[in-house]
Amino acid sequence: MNPGSPTLRLTAALFISAWLAGCTVGPRYSRPQAPAAPEYKETPPNWKQAQPADQVVRGKWWEVFQDSQLNGLEEQVSVSNQNLKAAQAQFLQARALVRLNRADLYPTVTAGVSASQNTLSRTTPRTGAASNYTDLVLPADVTYEADVWGRVRRTVEAARANAQASAADLESVSLSVHAELAADYFQLRTLDAEERLLSSTVTAFEKALELTENRYKGGVASAVDVAQAQTQLETTRAQAIDVMVQRQQFEHAIAALIGQPASSFTIPASPWDAPPPAIPPGLPSDLLERRPDVASAERHMAAANAQIGIARAAYFPQITFNGTAGFESSALSKWLDGPSGFAAAGISALVTVFDVGRRRAGTEQAQAAYDQAVANYRQTVLTSFQEVEDNLAALRILDDEARTQSVAVNAAEHSLQLSNNRYRGGVVTYLEVITAQSTALSNERAAVDILRRRMNATVLLIKALGGGWNASGLPSVSSNRAPQAQGSK
Repeated sequence: MNPGSPTLRLTAALFISAWLAGCTVGPRYSRPQAPAAPEYKETPPNWKQAQPADQVVRGKWWEVFQDSQLNGLEEQVSVSNQNLKAAQAQFLQARALVRLNRADLYPTVTAGVSASQNTLSRTTPRTGAASNYTDLVLPADVTYEADVWGRVRRTVEAARANAQASAADLESVSLSVHAELAADYFQLRTLDAEERLLSSTVTAFEKALELTENRYKGGVASAVDVAQAQTQLETTRAQAIDVMVQRQQFEHAIAALIGQPASSFTIPASPWDAPPPAIPPGLPSDLLERRPDVASAERHMAAANAQIGIARAAYFPQITFNGTAGFESSALSKWLDGPSGFAAAGISALVTVFDVGRRRAGTEQAQAAYDQAVANYRQTVLTSFQEVEDNLAALRILDDEARTQSVAVNAAEHSLQLSNNRYRGGVVTYLEVITAQSTALSNERAAVDILRRRMNATVLLIKALGGGWNASGLPSVSSNRAPQAQGSK
């Protein structure tokens, strides 16, 4: 076809007109309002004055506990955890889908080559054509759907939002596995503290049994006293052994989190007795930017909004440009000569006239999906505030309980000392000593359990606050930059 031919000029004019007239149908996205309070209900009045500006380390938040072994384990999670690897692969899939949809914004060009030897029938009418001929064809075809109504752009927009949601999901998985490791680690360490307490108590009870046996041999104590002392000792030994069952389970759980077989992984015993660090919660308005699950829910809303535009674009004509050009000849020597060239171009518009309400149903479905995404987003926000308030309340109450329990432990130890002195003086039976021993041990174990709960609540608070993450860390999918999971900064 001659480049100056009327057909080609008309096609080019129609193409440019369609491009310039292009518009994007569907609602423009804006983030809906979410419920938020001006301040946390459980924040103590002097919290900010008593703490540094920000103790939650950006990225490697676990370093706030100042435990080198925990830091090393958390680093292994960032490298070897299989759930993190799966979430990373899922993001890469979503990012590739963006590029796949973006390709529809450009023409598709195909090329090929064919060669055939043809023999015509001698019994059919012919108009002077040769009965045998060779046909050599080298065509190139161009197909382009003009995105006049924004269907393709909306599809890319939805894919991009879904990819960013996948990146936020990766951050959620990272935060969860790091928090789970920290929680398991402190459970294990406080079990070490409990086992140390029980072991020291067993040693004390062995001395008490020896004293009772000597008194029995001297005729001062009865056989009942000896039996009671023996029972108390063996019961405490059994409790010390039982603690190791839970410890082994947490050790195995940590091995799975860091990508190691449980059979070849051990953590040496090291009791934990330090109080948890105070974590400043910041402002409630900041929480919407610090939680990756909130960011994921918001990006899913954006994707659902784009789907409405895709559904509405189905009401408008589908405009397609087609072109083909190449060379065709019956002789190889003349195949690529100018006279052998051919070209054609055209435009088509296809619109659905009657579909029994299919497009309307699709639009209603897309609108309902968007409304669902909005509700999910707002519920995620409400849940995030609930989790922060839960753990702030737990830390405040457990802090008061720890102080009260410390007084109870001191009182129980003093009572035990008095009962032992009274027993040695022959004033009371061994039953009073056993009662005092049980009370003291129960209070000491309760103190360890409170510490365990305080450490767990601290980890959960950091997790509820997003672990120092911020929505500004979401990758720009168009830049092909992979997100960095927490701890890999």
